[in-house]
Amino acid sequence: MGSVKDLVIIKEPKDSLGVGRFIFSDRYSVFDYGEMPDKIEDKGKALCMISAYFFERLEEIEIKTHYIGLVEDEKTKRFDEVDSPVNTMEVKLVRVVKPVNGDYSIFKEFMGNFLIPLEIIYRNSIPEGSSLLRRIKRGEARAEDFGLSKIEPNMKLEKPIVDFSTKLEDVDRYLSYEEAKGIAGLSDEEFEKLKELVIEVDELITREVSKVGLENDDGKIEVAFDENRNFMVVDAVGTPDECRFSMNGFEVSKELLRKYYRKTEWYERVKAYKGRDGWREAVGVPPKLPDSVREGVSNLYRAFCNEVTGKRLFDAPKLKEVVGELKEVLG
Repeated sequence: MGSVKDLVIIKEPKDSLGVGRFIFSDRYSVFDYGEMPDKIEDKGKALCMISAYFFERLEEIEIKTHYIGLVEDEKTKRFDEVDSPVNTMEVKLVRVVKPVNGDYSIFKEFMGNFLIPLEIIYRNSIPEGSSLLRRIKRGEARAEDFGLSKIEPNMKLEKPIVDFSTKLEDVDRYLSYEEAKGIAGLSDEEFEKLKELVIEVDELITREVSKVGLENDDGKIEVAFDENRNFMVVDAVGTPDECRFSMNGFEVSKELLRKYYRKTEWYERVKAYKGRDGWREAVGVPPKLPDSVREGVSNLYRAFCNEVTGKRLFDAPKLKEVVGELKEVLG
């Protein structure tokens, strides 16, 4: 399936939706490199449980998802029926059709039952290190593109903005609204509904995490069309891998791992080679994480899951304690 989770296909999606199981692993990936050399203990179970929790909250506000349930003892269960954390989720599957040599015209031929080839991003603030800041600096985006007069570090937005990147290319690239609408084969009405959908998801995640003192800075979702061309939220949602959260200005997300690696020589090679043919081989094997960082991030996933879902699934310190320890470890 990918660098961080695996897929078991039970029924292939052809003329109708299929059925499959995601197996969330303790692997992680940064900078599109692929599987990194460490494992983050309990990360897979935490992400699975967090995502299930948010899928069920989305269903409550009548947003369609591909979620069927969690798998425990080979039975499919709802979040509250599971006795202990699991790393397997049963989902409806759609066709995943990849563009050939950058040609997206095939997406105009399908009525439904396919993954929309976009990563859809919401931004509630512009934290330091945001990719949007780098794009503006390089002249690849302007504040005016998002209806703003300026975009600067640590800026809190009055209204969320929506951004798009490719999903099915080797290295994701950001897209203008016209490009995003065009490659996905969406009508003007569908494109507006897609932007409204990501804002609804954003608002729900913001409400949930604010209960435990977290800010929802930005995040991404993936969306598919069902057989009747209705939008359906897919993949995973609301996790520290899909979103960037913070507590009193401190990162509570996978961004912590990116920040750690940005201080390494390996990352300098990533910056130099990424996007070229064979770039992963050229940058070499990443350095392993120090035990203190690896264990601290593991506790971050566990504590986040416990507190956001309101169910003590892991033996972990309070999230505030974990954040305090990571501040000391990471400096």
